[in-house]
Amino acid sequence: MERREVIFTGMVQGVGFRFTARAIARNHAVVGYVRNLADGRVRLVVEGQREENDRYVAQLKRRMADYIREADEATMAPTGDFDAFDVRF
Repeated sequence: MERREVIFTGMVQGVGFRFTARAIARNHAVVGYVRNLADGRVRLVVEGQREENDRYVAQLKRRMADYIREADEATMAPTGDFDAFDVRF
Protein backbone atom coordinates (compact mmCIF):
# COMPACT_ATOMS: atom_id res chain seq x y z
CA MET A 1 0.00 0.00 0.00
CA GLU A 2 1.03 3.57 -0.63
CA ARG A 3 -0.33 7.08 -0.39
CA ARG A 4 0.13 9.34 -3.38
CA GLU A 5 -0.49 13.07 -3.40
CA VAL A 6 -0.72 14.85 -6.74
CA ILE A 7 -1.06 18.59 -7.29
CA PHE A 8 -2.47 19.37 -10.73
CA THR A 9 -1.94 22.76 -12.34
CA GLY A 10 -3.42 24.16 -15.51
CA MET A 11 -7.06 24.84 -16.29
CA VAL A 12 -8.17 22.21 -13.78
CA GLN A 13 -11.02 24.02 -12.03
CA GLY A 14 -14.46 24.54 -13.54
CA VAL A 15 -14.03 21.68 -16.02
CA GLY A 16 -15.44 18.75 -13.99
CA PHE A 17 -12.01 17.60 -12.83
CA ARG A 18 -13.06 16.58 -9.31
CA PHE A 19 -16.14 14.71 -10.46
CA THR A 20 -14.18 12.96 -13.20
CA ALA A 21 -11.59 11.95 -10.59
CA ARG A 22 -14.35 10.49 -8.41
CA ALA A 23 -16.00 8.65 -11.32
CA ILE A 24 -12.69 7.08 -12.37
CA ALA A 25 -11.90 6.12 -8.77
CA ARG A 26 -15.08 4.03 -8.67
CA ASN A 27 -13.44 1.69 -11.19
CA HIS A 28 -10.26 1.26 -9.16
CA ALA A 29 -9.43 -0.15 -5.73
CA VAL A 30 -8.43 3.24 -4.32
CA VAL A 31 -9.61 5.56 -1.55
CA GLY A 32 -8.89 9.21 -0.80
CA TYR A 33 -10.14 12.56 -2.01
CA VAL A 34 -9.83 15.35 -4.54
CA ARG A 35 -10.18 19.05 -3.68
CA ASN A 36 -9.88 22.42 -5.41
CA LEU A 37 -7.23 24.70 -3.94
CA ALA A 38 -7.70 28.45 -3.52
CA ASP A 39 -4.88 29.17 -5.98
CA GLY A 40 -6.56 27.38 -8.92
CA ARG A 41 -4.80 24.02 -8.55
CA VAL A 42 -6.38 20.67 -7.63
CA ARG A 43 -5.05 18.35 -4.91
CA LEU A 44 -5.53 14.60 -5.21
CA VAL A 45 -4.80 12.23 -2.33
CA VAL A 46 -5.13 8.54 -3.15
CA GLU A 47 -4.30 5.37 -1.23
CA GLY A 48 -4.12 1.88 -2.66
CA GLN A 49 -1.68 -0.66 -4.00
CA ARG A 50 1.09 1.00 -6.01
CA GLU A 51 0.03 -0.60 -9.29
CA GLU A 52 -3.61 0.41 -8.74
CA ASN A 53 -2.59 3.99 -7.92
CA ASP A 54 -0.48 4.00 -11.11
CA ARG A 55 -3.45 2.87 -13.22
CA TYR A 56 -5.84 5.30 -11.57
CA VAL A 57 -3.60 8.38 -11.86
CA ALA A 58 -2.66 7.47 -15.46
CA GLN A 59 -6.33 7.16 -16.45
CA LEU A 60 -7.19 10.48 -14.79
CA LYS A 61 -4.27 12.18 -16.56
CA ARG A 62 -5.37 10.75 -19.93
CA ARG A 63 -8.99 11.78 -19.45
CA MET A 64 -8.12 15.33 -18.32
CA ALA A 65 -4.99 15.80 -20.46
CA ASP A 66 -6.40 18.86 -22.26
CA TYR A 67 -6.64 20.70 -18.93
CA ILE A 68 -3.49 19.60 -17.08
CA ARG A 69 -0.32 21.62 -17.55
CA GLU A 70 1.66 19.93 -14.78
CA ALA A 71 1.22 17.20 -12.17
CA ASP A 72 3.59 17.14 -9.18
CA GLU A 73 3.50 13.77 -7.42
CA ALA A 74 4.75 12.63 -4.04
CA THR A 75 4.55 9.11 -2.62
CA MET A 76 4.53 8.27 1.08
CA ALA A 77 3.30 5.68 3.56
CA PRO A 78 -0.48 5.26 3.70
CA THR A 79 -2.38 6.65 6.68
CA GLY A 80 -5.47 4.46 6.44
CA ASP A 81 -7.63 7.53 7.06
CA PHE A 82 -10.04 6.84 4.19
CA ASP A 83 -12.75 4.29 3.54
CA ALA A 84 -13.98 5.73 0.22
CA PHE A 85 -13.02 8.24 -2.46
CA ASP A 86 -14.71 11.63 -2.07
CA VAL A 87 -14.87 15.10 -3.52
CA ARG A 88 -14.03 17.59 -0.79
CA PHE A 89 -15.12 21.20 -0.81
